[in-house]
Amino acid sequence: MNPFEMVAFIVAAVMIGSVLRARYQSKSGIGEASPEERAEVLRLRDDVKFLKQRVQVLEQIVTDRGAETASQIEALREGNRITERDRA
Repeated sequence: MNPFEMVAFIVAAVMIGSVLRARYQSKSGIGEASPEERAEVLRLRDDVKFLKQRVQVLEQIVTDRGAETASQIEALREGNRITERDRA
């Protein structure tokens, strides 16, 4: 093994080691959160669940009733055109 290969191997080993260390520290750091931080995380999770449910409902309204509402609006427009022609 020449010196350049050894240097490359050492650099690669150090990089892999630092990535693994950072991964394990971040996983263990979550468990060491204070009770206030844990409560805040739980509250934020509940908020996200609630907002996801609301978005689902809004998507259903837009997709399901949107086509129905559009057809009703068009029917009303057609009705107004007929009455305008009848008046003339």
